[in-house]
Amino acid sequence: MNRAFRIRMGQPEMESFWMDLLARKRLEKLNRDEDKFFTRLVKALDFLSLNPRHNSLSTHEISDLSRKYGMKIFQSYLENHTPRAGRIFWAYGHDVGDITILAIEPYPEDKRGAYERIQLSAMPRTAIPSKKKR
Repeated sequence: MNRAFRIRMGQPEMESFWMDLLARKRLEKLNRDEDKFFTRLVKALDFLSLNPRHNSLSTHEISDLSRKYGMKIFQSYLENHTPRAGRIFWAYGHDVGDITILAIEPYPEDKRGAYERIQLSAMPRTAIPSKKKR
């Protein structure tokens, strides 16, 4: 199965969160709720890497966050048809073919000002090619 996009994690919060979750999963140290969350997250990230517009993700741009951060920020659902499901906030890039996960948040109880409270991780830096010695 060919992936359309490579999934990257924002710096430093999302990368740290993901590495901790993945390590605890490998060590079978996740509790039941964390394990369910991990399964939903991996499934959503798989759909996102194949097709960011996959129906079950209900992906859409969040204009408030796009204006705040100066780049298009999208929201996708961790689960479809589940009102309280978590939301994944992401952007295209930093490199071509990348999608960067910038935050994962629970669905807000109170929508008023909900997007103002969301703090996004930074985009990862691209690798700087090393200079060749002559």
